[in-house]
Amino acid sequence: MPASPRQAEALLQRVEWTVVRRLDGALQGNYRTLFRGAGLDFADLREYQAHDDVRHIDWNVTARTQVPHVRIFHEDREVTAWFLLDLSPSVDFGSGDTNKRQVLTEFTAALARIFVYHGNKVGAILFDGVDELIVPARSGRRHLLHLIDKVLSHPRRLRAPQTDLGGFFHRAGSALKRRSIVFAVSDFVSLPGWQSSLGALARRHEAVAVRLVDPLEQALPDLGLLAIEDAETGEQLLVDTGDRTFRDRFSALAGQWEEEIVDGFNQAGIDALELSTADDLADAILRFVTMRRISASGAIAGATA
Repeated sequence: MPASPRQAEALLQRVEWTVVRRLDGALQGNYRTLFRGAGLDFADLREYQAHDDVRHIDWNVTARTQVPHVRIFHEDREVTAWFLLDLSPSVDFGSGDTNKRQVLTEFTAALARIFVYHGNKVGAILFDGVDELIVPARSGRRHLLHLIDKVLSHPRRLRAPQTDLGGFFHRAGSALKRRSIVFAVSDFVSLPGWQSSLGALARRHEAVAVRLVDPLEQALPDLGLLAIEDAETGEQLLVDTGDRTFRDRFSALAGQWEEEIVDGFNQAGIDALELSTADDLADAILRFVTMRRISASGAIAGATA
């Protein structure tokens, strides 16, 4: 059933008050600090100078010449941001009042609003584990509300084959012809092999992985006998969460899975923003900004040492 246009408007107003205003205050409108090379066309190379943005260092040229070089860009007037949204059944999970799909929707609304209100285009590709829907990139508030409405109204699949994010990222990469800012928003519960496709996206675009998590996926409390269901296959299992040994084994497996996901992001060469259903969205985005600034400062120190 389509969502009411009022739902999209209400959501947009809510994130403007709770997220965007706080980001505006913290970033003082300088949203380019969120990204590297956004909307820039390469123009030339020159030697690194004090106060140059270290994110523009060309490491290949620097290695060949043994002298730090930076890339010079012509700034585009317009940036295009794409949201690759995983709406497969596992994203409907949430152990508290908020599920991962809600976090995905609010994040997309907040970031898309920021881009649109600075005169840029936003588009989205929605993937529910089976079908894909492309919302073409356009600008303006009316289009922003249309995009939010498409996310809100996208039908929830009760069952789907195991999610193949590798295939999704590969198809999305083929569809995006022009260099863009790309947000891959997912819980990364997927068949193996997504790392290479995500890495290919990151090489062509300014890409960020946005990972959706829930606290119950990391550790189980003692809830006694509990029926656990695979959100995608529907397979059910009755477990005794009162068994300390079982909870320890669950935590160990969750830790192993966490390491595999982080290793996957490293293999893809992509920065990752983690959004928990228990998190404040603005706080999580600001932590990510701080992390990127620290990373840039560290690179500066390394380049000038």
